[in-house]
Amino acid sequence: MESESNAGIRIVQYDPLPIELCKLLKAENMAQSGGEAKFLISEGKVLLNGEVETRKRKKIASGDVVTFNGETIKLA
Repeated sequence: MESESNAGIRIVQYDPLPIELCKLLKAENMAQSGGEAKFLISEGKVLLNGEVETRKRKKIASGDVVTFNGETIKLA
């Protein structure tokens, strides 16, 4: 995993891809636990590519942008 900042968007890289949305939130410390990540997603508080995403295990791939609580990350 590598990360760098680009105009307020943090670029992250995972191998292998895809990664589940709930696991990504936990890995990037956007949620304190997997359970919290799943709750936040189910409550509609997470955006995937600008749209509300409620599928906890949605596969996130290269180029996807995830936004939660004012923080945005993009998978390289």
